[in-house]
Amino acid sequence: MPIGLLTLEIYIPEAHSLKDKRQVLRSLKDRLRGKFNVAVAELEGQDSWQRSVVGVVSLSNNAGHVERSLRTVLEESERHLGRDLVGHDLEVLERS
Repeated sequence: MPIGLLTLEIYIPEAHSLKDKRQVLRSLKDRLRGKFNVAVAELEGQDSWQRSVVGVVSLSNNAGHVERSLRTVLEESERHLGRDLVGHDLEVLERS
């Protein structure tokens, strides 16, 4: 069973508190969950005001489908975050 992991590295220069950062992340997470039915969680940077690494996970019985769906999630993240998205990584793991 293929499992896809998309990690998003985010830098939010206008965030001056954890509350500011959490607003941006909550908006992103709600949008991705609602639109793409994926699991989304903050993986790193929980105590940083301006930096975060968010993980998005999807699984399917088809590796191509997982990769295409996460690429679509990445495109939506780029539209939503703009320049605040400073890096990403996409992996598809084959599990037997």
